[in-house]
Parts: sequence; C-alpha cells; structure tokens
Amino acid sequence: MQKNIIISPSLLSSDFANLEKELKLLEQASVKWVHWDVMDGHFVPNITLGPPIIKKCRQKTSLFFDVHLMIEHPEKYLNAFKDAGADLLCVHAETCTHLDSVVSKIDELGIKPAVALNPHTPVEILKYILPKLYMVLIMSVNPGFGGQKFIPYSIHKIKKLRKMIDQQGLDTLIEVDGGVTLENVKSIVEAGANVVVSGSAFFKHPPYKKRHREFIEAISKK
Repeated sequence: MQKNIIISPSLLSSDFANLEKELKLLEQASVKWVHWDVMDGHFVPNITLGPPIIKKCRQKTSLFFDVHLMIEHPEKYLNAFKDAGADLLCVHAETCTHLDSVVSKIDELGIKPAVALNPHTPVEILKYILPKLYMVLIMSVNPGFGGQKFIPYSIHKIKKLRKMIDQQGLDTLIEVDGGVTLENVKSIVEAGANVVVSGSAFFKHPPYKKRHREFIEAISKK
C-alpha cells in the first residue's frame, strides 16, 4: 500500500454559493488538497467554473489547488489557470493532439503537470511521457457529472499504471476520481493510488474533519 495518501475533495459537490466558507472548513479538517473540476460543455456534457472563480478563491486559502481541465483545447487556457493560482494542471489525453507539447508547456509555467485518462483510454499511451508527469489521473467514471458509481475495471488500470511507473523507477503520483467511497477506497489505494478524489461521498457527510478522518481510517484498516 502507498504511504502518505492524499484525499482531494472535489468542490463539484460543495456549496458553490459559499466556496470561501467551504475552503476554510476543509483547512480546519486538515485537508491539504482540493480538486477543481473545470468543464466546458463540449468535452463533457456539463459546464462548471473557470479561472475567475479559482483566482478569487486562491486569495482565500493556501490549500493545494488540484485543477482538472475537462475542456477542449486546454493549451489555450494554461496561462489563465496559472494566473488564477493553480498548483497542478491536469489535461485529458483525449483532448491533446500534441500531448507532450502541452505537458512541457505546463511544466515551463512552473505548474505541476498531470494527464487524465477516460475509462476507455489505455494507460500504455503514457509510456513515453511518464517521466515528465507529476501525476496521472485515472477516471473511474465517465467525466461530466458527480455521484456516479465506480467502474470496477478501473482497479486493473490502476495496477497496470503502478507497474509502469515502478518499472521506470519514477515517483509519478496516481490519482483516482469517480465513485470513490469509504467502501472502496482501500482497494483503490492497495491497487497503487496515491491521491483519491471524493465529491458527494465527502461533502454530503459533514462535518468534514470527521469525514476526512473516516477516509484515512478506511484506508488504514486491516
């Protein structure tokens, strides 16, 4: 099992009308990362938020901003998200014709580069650029909406990716997003994940400090 597992609550399931309050509550709950789902209504069938909201929230918290770009042509917006205060930018392999170039650009901006893979996308496509990645995000649901059920074959993908990373002697993180619950988080981590995203399973069960502790305990239980 991986050590130092990070829980990255997905703000997609938070109270959008009170984001500053939500961020403060997450800080008080000893959460270190927070996951921003950016959707454009084209790559995924939903629209959420963009750089202006992230920028305003950046002024209110020191949490690590894990920004997931579910958008077409992400290369056009990298500077905007840098200026907004993203600590990490995750682009989808499916949206980048020149993925190596986009990853290099993120790194040049001084932001941690990551790549997300939809459920049907094989991990093998990242074989040659793994050394350039801070993190790989395995989508364990089809992106676009919260509250979906975890796709079981995602466990196999996580294991396969973990093997690839270990064989290359890398420390690239594996993040998993979609349907993560107290019931399956241990198996996800045992498969090789370092970072787990939880939306409705986290935010719908306040207080957040207790919920964060429950996730850590679920991962640690024998």
